Amino acid sequence: MLDALVPLLSLIALEIILGIDNIIFISILSDKLPDEQRNKLRYWGIGIAMIMRLILLALISWILKLDKPLFTLFDNEFSGKGIILIIGGLFLIYKSTREIYHKTEIAAEDAPHVPVKTNFFRLLTEVIVLDLVFSIDSIITAVGMVNELWIMYTAVVVTVGIMLIASRPISSFIRKHPSFKILALCFLLMIGLSLIAEGFHVEIPKGYIYFSMAFAFLVDIIQMKTVKQKSH
Repeated sequence: MLDALVPLLSLIALEIILGIDNIIFISILSDKLPDEQRNKLRYWGIGIAMIMRLILLALISWILKLDKPLFTLFDNEFSGKGIILIIGGLFLIYKSTREIYHKTEIAAEDAPHVPVKTNFFRLLTEVIVLDLVFSIDSIITAVGMVNELWIMYTAVVVTVGIMLIASRPISSFIRKHPSFKILALCFLLMIGLSLIAEGFHVEIPKGYIYFSMAFAFLVDIIQMKTVKQKSH
């Protein structure tokens, strides 16, 4: 049992790190909805992510085939996983760039905001698309770390539970501090670029990305506290 505990905790830690991207993306999208629908989108989005990962674990043999080359183009081999990562990365870059433009340019205009009734389902569809990308990446990572299927299932369920608990405070924090929202969008931009690079077999160590964003986050907190002290 002790031998299984170490890989289980390691996998849970890794899944939480990979899940942060998902939480940030869902939190930013949920901010577009009325208060009564924000939690609904978060819970649906994270719940669907769990269902997808459990289904993909059941189809583990199919998942393993996604790493096998499908075709070669300009001396680059492309697998099913690579194609999905490239598409997901492009989608993430598009959404992040659009949101940054909206926050920095369009938001400055005094145009009245008219809520769209189909917003929830449109946003949920976008969440499902990213859930699929992150889920496939997560499951392939899990398969590479451990062999026991029960450890993978346990890690997924525990991670999703932590994500459900953490999603609300993270979403509230991002909503209260606009500068952190821009920072989070830049973070998603970097993740999108890393997904595309991974699709082309160029490995960008995730540690570099998370460290740089953690440093930027720390600088933003220091700046925020400095501004508060000057205002007093």
